[in-house]
Amino acid sequence: MKSECIAIWLNRVEYSKAWSLQEYLANEIAAGEHPETLLLLEHPPTYTFGRSGHIKNLIWDEDELTRKGIVLEWTDRGGDVTYHGPGQLVGYPLLKLGTIQASTRGDLSRIPQADYLEYLRQLERMLILTLSRLGVPAFQKSGLTGVWIRPENIPQSYGQLPAKIAAIGVKIDARGISRHGFALNVNPDMAYWDGIIGCGLEEYPVTSLTELSFPPSPKEMVIAELVDSFGEVFNYEMVVKDLLEDRAIAGFLSTYPYLQN
Repeated sequence: MKSECIAIWLNRVEYSKAWSLQEYLANEIAAGEHPETLLLLEHPPTYTFGRSGHIKNLIWDEDELTRKGIVLEWTDRGGDVTYHGPGQLVGYPLLKLGTIQASTRGDLSRIPQADYLEYLRQLERMLILTLSRLGVPAFQKSGLTGVWIRPENIPQSYGQLPAKIAAIGVKIDARGISRHGFALNVNPDMAYWDGIIGCGLEEYPVTSLTELSFPPSPKEMVIAELVDSFGEVFNYEMVVKDLLEDRAIAGFLSTYPYLQN
């Protein structure tokens, strides 16, 4: 029998508020007080740096960030700098992943490295399956995290290198609960990537679903296909809920002002 995972669309939420919600839900899930959850949302324009972030990969200065209304956040996810904003489908899976193993130092607990890497690969496979169902072929690129489109499937102006369509950066805590996740470019304003060297990969272009599919897929269709693909790849029984149907999440967000679409 498959485990249940609920999927909830939160509309547009400030990055810091979504981060706080993840911390809250991770504690609830670890305590058995809330089912495993896939949060789906958008953010206002935000640049986030992960644990491997380098400030040199931020191109625009503070004045430019202010003019463009971009928030800068340093986070505890993996990876370097990436952009979040309107037109992206951001997913934060809060899942129980694997068995905790004791650290060799004896004073900490950790997820085995193989489990962490396999989780990243599963997220990539899930996004590739989603895109396939939307008529867009994508692939995993050896040595690089994320989801990619081959040069022959993107506009010629992008050159001869593959383009990234989805970024991934995660954290798994000592209890085995996942945080952060993925950002799939559906129809964002691509000009925001001019302000960063995304993921520290200067040579690779970035693309979006709208640039690759004509006509572009409606957001509701992308969400539906992604939820189905998530259940298939991670072997969950997905239960789609309205925000107000989940008292824990609705109650938490009601304590903060947050942005509705």
